Amino acid sequence: MSALPPSAPLGRLRLGVNIDHVATVRNARGGEAPDPIRAAELAQASGADGITAHLREDRRHISDRDIDRLMDVLSVPLNFEMAATDEMQAIALRHKPHAVCIVPEKREERTTEGGLEIAQDENRLAHFIAPLREAGCRVSIFIAADQRQIDAAHRIGAAVIELHTGAYCDAHAEGRIADRDAELERLRAMSTYAHGLGLEVHAGHGLTYDTVQPVAAFPEVMELNIGHFLIGEAIFRGLEPAIAEMRRLMDDARP
Repeated sequence: MSALPPSAPLGRLRLGVNIDHVATVRNARGGEAPDPIRAAELAQASGADGITAHLREDRRHISDRDIDRLMDVLSVPLNFEMAATDEMQAIALRHKPHAVCIVPEKREERTTEGGLEIAQDENRLAHFIAPLREAGCRVSIFIAADQRQIDAAHRIGAAVIELHTGAYCDAHAEGRIADRDAELERLRAMSTYAHGLGLEVHAGHGLTYDTVQPVAAFPEVMELNIGHFLIGEAIFRGLEPAIAEMRRLMDDARP
């Protein structure tokens, strides 16, 4: 029997700003500029509730030194995105960030494609996240809006799930309205389901000014993680105004 959604939001909706693509621009030319740590500090000063950074195996954007510096300068939580590898586990255990989000990773992808497949790898992932939990990190799993994966995330002991909103955003951008609405309803239903299991629900991937409000309106969702769009928008209007507009849209969707 599915849980009923809460009648009101569970709390203030947090905004996590992903700074990966500031590092993408830096690395396209080499050198030190633009500095993703400066972007993180600006985002923090502009009202971001947290900073997300994905240290990929191939170090295509964020570097090990970036993570070192973020841990030194941030006063808001760092959400450390990483693949479920021994190398990344060791880095996370050395730094002990506030949050660790386990994501799928393939070298050939341009961005994270789809959610993590937990149900077929439960035993390994349960043992993988156990030391992170013991170290005090809040462990999140980035997954599709799929009940089987949510059940598996709950069984392995994750505290949080982050629902992948990419399919919803892609359908909107491509004008596939029926697909968009179906995916949005799936996200809504799975937010309610996950909350009923006691999981904290986050969402992210591909969200823009045009797509954020329907997801922000889900009462169970406690955090949105947004990066690429905000960094792109910052080129035209600056990072602080870009974040302020996203914050306004989120708040308007969540009275």
